[in-house]
Amino acid sequence: MSIDRYFPCAGARALHVPTRRDFLYSIGASLGSVAFSSLLAAEDKKNPLSPKQPQLPAKAKACIFLMMEGGPSHIDTFDPKPKLGDMHLKEFVREGKMKSAMESGKRYYVRSPFAFKKHGQSSADMADNWVHLARVADELCFYRGCTVDSVNHPTAMYQMNCGNRFGGDPGFGAWVNYGLGSLNADLPGFIVLPEISYPQGGAANWSNGYLPAHFQGTPLRAKGSPILDLSPPPDVTPERQRANLDMLATLNAAHALQHPGHDELSARMDSYELAFRMQAQVPETLDISKEDARTKELYGIGRDATDSFGRKCLLARKLIEKGVRFVQLYNGTWDSHDYIERAHGNLVRGVDQPISALIKDLKQRGLLESTLVVWCGEFGRTPDNGIRGGVAYGRDHNPNAMTIWLAGGGCNAGHTIGATDELGMEAVAERHHVRDLHVTLLRLLGLDDNKLTYYHAGRFKQLSQFGGQVINRLIA
Repeated sequence: MSIDRYFPCAGARALHVPTRRDFLYSIGASLGSVAFSSLLAAEDKKNPLSPKQPQLPAKAKACIFLMMEGGPSHIDTFDPKPKLGDMHLKEFVREGKMKSAMESGKRYYVRSPFAFKKHGQSSADMADNWVHLARVADELCFYRGCTVDSVNHPTAMYQMNCGNRFGGDPGFGAWVNYGLGSLNADLPGFIVLPEISYPQGGAANWSNGYLPAHFQGTPLRAKGSPILDLSPPPDVTPERQRANLDMLATLNAAHALQHPGHDELSARMDSYELAFRMQAQVPETLDISKEDARTKELYGIGRDATDSFGRKCLLARKLIEKGVRFVQLYNGTWDSHDYIERAHGNLVRGVDQPISALIKDLKQRGLLESTLVVWCGEFGRTPDNGIRGGVAYGRDHNPNAMTIWLAGGGCNAGHTIGATDELGMEAVAERHHVRDLHVTLLRLLGLDDNKLTYYHAGRFKQLSQFGGQVINRLIA
């Protein structure tokens, strides 16, 4: 910059004229001043994860999302289709549609290998291998009208978790924390309990997307230490670690002053402090060894079939108890293209008791009313399939029919809402796109999808993409 701009005299020597930002930075350039400025900024800028008042009256304060990756078959779990018994092994032809090369092989209707019974005062339909869940049938609200857009696992997973088939958008848990904040400053507000292998689409299923980085999900490892490097080396005392963090905070604060508006830097600084606090709280929270024998037995811990998911469900209850706002549990894969009796049978055996225990445990602790529990996959299954090996019956992907159930959190428990056709191919009553389900879940948590927006790429964005309709019958 030339001095001529300020003193337009001939032959004036060019020099740097401090800008307003330079001047403000220079008066606080000492380490003490930088630290003080950082404190003032922190006081002025509210923590993004601080608890917020809900936008609407609601009972639910937290959510446990049970994601059955792969697409569980509604026809073989909670939506019986007796008509398929009459159609079993009859050739299936899609009316009004020419067969593609993928469909050139013959396909046949397949009846369910499971018998169904009605349970509870609500007469809820369940396949007879849901032994434990049947005992809490009246706590559940079954919804049979949801549809999605994709038959591919990754894109369907993204749509169910993030509202967008193509990835890059915030996960449902990120939106909930953005709208409500966290109830525990010493733990992440959005925690994910995946399988050893991440689901289709990977970590983008719990991304913060375009929301500030504070809201991304934190996955806990399925094996070994839930979080790597959770404990400091033996020779590093808490006092030494605190001094190191204070020095790092001072340096980061000075760097942040030169790069205002970089939320990634702010989130990184906050994450160091959160990690330090987590060292004290996480080991105790994640330790289930101190739970009494009755509780472990309730969740099926110690038994081969139920131990893995039982631990996740018990941990979810502990996390909700500690104030974590959103916990997502993964189980799978339910992608049963063949041998559905064996595949779904084993999967149901693994989750039936733990899920029932979770609902019972939440209720007896007075937490079910304030905790919304959601059970779903990314889509349903078709009533037909090709026949492999003569008897290897299975089902293909179906975006037009599925069963989702809710529990707690002000949902319309003890009811079955919506219906599919007599073969389970299409939702025909109370049919809604998944965006309406998302809007309804947000409403149960006290959030208005039309107000829960974030300005990005030139417009205000929301979970539903462009708005949706509340499914009022799902709300008590």
